Amino acid sequence: MMKKLAAGSAFLVVAACSTPAPPPAPPPPPLVSRPTPQKPPELKPVDTDRCGATDLQYLIGKPRTEIPVPLEPSKRRVLCSTCAATMDYRADRQTIVFDTETGIIKSVNCG
Repeated sequence: MMKKLAAGSAFLVVAACSTPAPPPAPPPPPLVSRPTPQKPPELKPVDTDRCGATDLQYLIGKPRTEIPVPLEPSKRRVLCSTCAATMDYRADRQTIVFDTETGIIKSVNCG
């Protein structure tokens, strides 16, 4: 029995003297991929004068009798300020509005 006791105490001495294993290293932080900055899209100017209304702005304040005859009548409409008009929008059509009472042109727009 002495042998057993000596062997057991030798095991305890060896176990008590050994150093504990170091804790495992923490995992590396996750790689964060940052999006590469992108060039903003180029803004193209909006063609707001597809109908050529800018060229007719000189008519505002003049009598409707000075409206030139259009080369393409389907791309121009002349309306009095109290006239009924369709609400369809056509970017290639000139809309000239004159005052009902005076006949003076109030606006020239596309539409």
